[in-house]
Amino acid sequence: MKVLYFAWVRERVGKADEIIVPPDEVKTAGDFIHWLAGRGDEYAYAFENPKIIRVAMDQAHVKHDAPIAGAREIALFPPMTGG
Repeated sequence: MKVLYFAWVRERVGKADEIIVPPDEVKTAGDFIHWLAGRGDEYAYAFENPKIIRVAMDQAHVKHDAPIAGAREIALFPPMTGG
């Protein structure tokens, strides 16, 4: 699946996107974030507070308990600020 990183998540990971095939035990968006955090220091830094990371799956916002099976694209971004 294609993974897109936005704002400071992109800056911390060091890339805008990548193609990833998560292991079978990664079932939900929250599992996916947790699994990503274990991929290296830059990912651990980006996802050090996973509860604030927002997720869009195939361009629709989802909660962390949403299953990722069948997703073609996952976008990860920090909370939005501003007015």
